[in-house]
Amino acid sequence: MPNISQKGISMPESPIRKLVPFAEKAKKNGAKVIHLNIGQPDIKTPQIALDAVKNNDLSVIAYSRTEGSEVFREKIAKYYLKHSIVIDSTDIIVTTGGSEALSFTMGSIADFDDEIIIPEPFYANYNGFATAAGVKVVPVVSRIEDNFALPPIEDFEKLITPRTKAILICNPGNPTGYLYSKEEIQKLAAIVKKHNLFLVADEVYREFTYDNTEHYSILQEAGLEENAIVIDSVSKRYSMCGARIGYLVSKNKEVITTALKFAQARLSPPTYAQIASEAALDTPQSYFDDVKEEYLERRNTLIEELKKIDGVKVGVPNGAFYCIAELPVKNADDFAQWLLEDFRYKGETVMVAPAAGFYATKGLGQNQIRIAYVLDQDSLKRAVTILKEALKSYIG
Repeated sequence: MPNISQKGISMPESPIRKLVPFAEKAKKNGAKVIHLNIGQPDIKTPQIALDAVKNNDLSVIAYSRTEGSEVFREKIAKYYLKHSIVIDSTDIIVTTGGSEALSFTMGSIADFDDEIIIPEPFYANYNGFATAAGVKVVPVVSRIEDNFALPPIEDFEKLITPRTKAILICNPGNPTGYLYSKEEIQKLAAIVKKHNLFLVADEVYREFTYDNTEHYSILQEAGLEENAIVIDSVSKRYSMCGARIGYLVSKNKEVITTALKFAQARLSPPTYAQIASEAALDTPQSYFDDVKEEYLERRNTLIEELKKIDGVKVGVPNGAFYCIAELPVKNADDFAQWLLEDFRYKGETVMVAPAAGFYATKGLGQNQIRIAYVLDQDSLKRAVTILKEALKSYIG
């Protein structure tokens, strides 16, 4: 039989999706599964985006421009201007989701066996993108005891080698909800300039910050024009995960020119999704104010309920809609699978994402889970009750 590639063998499974078969079996057997495992908001997509697709008069669904339609990119630039970020439409490449933007970035800035430093835990698919690109992830550990704050700068500096090409952050963070301060961004900016590296920031959760905090983009940092690359997306901002529209943004013209070659190989981003996304940019601020308030209430409810469970430790997120919880178990993977296969509380169970897959350092996160608080407060309370009862039974 022909052999599968070593790259394919080493491609990691998604900790978010690998338990899906067990969840589907549980549902077929009559259980109700509350999904805490995936960041699929239940917030309604802006009607303006839905209507743009419904009411369009296209007679041919043609290829769009490789970098995305000019009108769309101009509107994206205006969106950034509202957030005190000055860019031009030529600094933007529209991609098939933020995932493709990150893949293009890795392909553009790193060669096989080059290194990218990433604070962990990090979005699990970064491991997958890096494996696909032949890039080595070099983790720098942040800890739940410090609420996943940026590790000391010395921790980054000692990891830099001649093969290091970039530092990658998610701000606000998935899976921790950590929001980097302006001072932390400036410290990272100083490192990448000193060592001639790129600073890549996944900023898809920019709108969702809490407790009177504000997001500070790497594109706002003066003197970082040649180093800064932003990954962005409409998925979470407008509750349009299925649209699969993202963008790569950089003032570094060489980065944009190179990424465009990768984009040309896939021809163009999807036409209907761009129509919806372009319309979504006209969503009024009141939509975000309401959504942000809803997520804040959900966060407070979730954290308050989790803290009532003996032996559970939880990081308090200042952004996005995720948190990491540390459980009094040895192996969260086994626990998560057991929840789906064997445990029911009043006919219900919960699906969580084991956190080990959000780390690159082997052995870390074994007793942690990621929870996405994208459900209504009643569902979150019920889910935590189920978790509490499950832990009693599992530990017993």
